[in-house]
Amino acid sequence: MELQQHDLYHELPEYKDSIHELKTANHHFAKLFDEYHRVNKDICRIEENDEPVTDFALEDMKKLRLRLKDDLHVMLRAHKG
Repeated sequence: MELQQHDLYHELPEYKDSIHELKTANHHFAKLFDEYHRVNKDICRIEENDEPVTDFALEDMKKLRLRLKDDLHVMLRAHKG
């Protein structure tokens, strides 16, 4: 089974340039960006290796990833607009 890509560049390709700009200019954005990718990497590792984790824990991780993506998206829209 091939897993779907969830890195921010695949999720929001129209903001590629803005992502790069904000990562270098905005400390808060960079921190959220790093956290988003850390959580995403953990989720992928768990799903790919079928690591033992409760459904609730995995669901919480996915909710955190979504919340981070939403926060980052708001910042990207504000930067671009």
